[in-house]
Amino acid sequence: MAEDNEIPQGQAAYRRLLEDIRDGGLAPGMRLRETELAERLGISRTPVREAIRQLEADGLVVHLPRQGASIRTLDHAEVVELYEMRAVLEGTAARLAARAASSIELAELAALNNELAAAPAGPQARELNRQFHRTLFDAARNRFLLKSISALQKTLLILGPSTLTDPERAALAVAEHAAVLTAFEARDGAGAEAAMRAHVEAALSARIRSMRGREIPLEDDV
Repeated sequence: MAEDNEIPQGQAAYRRLLEDIRDGGLAPGMRLRETELAERLGISRTPVREAIRQLEADGLVVHLPRQGASIRTLDHAEVVELYEMRAVLEGTAARLAARAASSIELAELAALNNELAAAPAGPQARELNRQFHRTLFDAARNRFLLKSISALQKTLLILGPSTLTDPERAALAVAEHAAVLTAFEARDGAGAEAAMRAHVEAALSARIRSMRGREIPLEDDV
């Protein structure tokens, strides 16, 4: 992967802001002030403005009256709808992967899930989980499905840190992955889809619990 100084500043700023959204540093409702962001990133306002426009095109940023650009806020219904679509797309990916995955890919998925089982909850678990799902999506052999999943995942970034920061949820995710892998080994497409849908539904439940009492920053707080 290219380092930030090897790619255009606007794209580098876009990646940095995506990371901040994913990690919760830029929370829903927070304003994006060009001057402050440019100072923090050590660049001029022009690439920051370009990055904000790209985030807006992704649906992660909205312009609010008297506030300007802000991180989009998702209400409860939108979160549920997102996970419903995730269940459809990732369930389909699992069904296709059960048919198309090579023995090497199956072994890699098993190895990643074993590493996830041994990893502490937090950033390492999140990254291993990301690699597991990405490997599964690649094994589905459908570039259009992958494009749709990628677009959905960008919107999911608004929700902030992964639920795998919770040790109990991380352990359950390993068991849910194992159910998907069992269906893969049997080349059971319907079973793999059902197991993946159950995995996504469990993730939604954990996400809803994590959102209890969430406060959206007010103008005076950002």
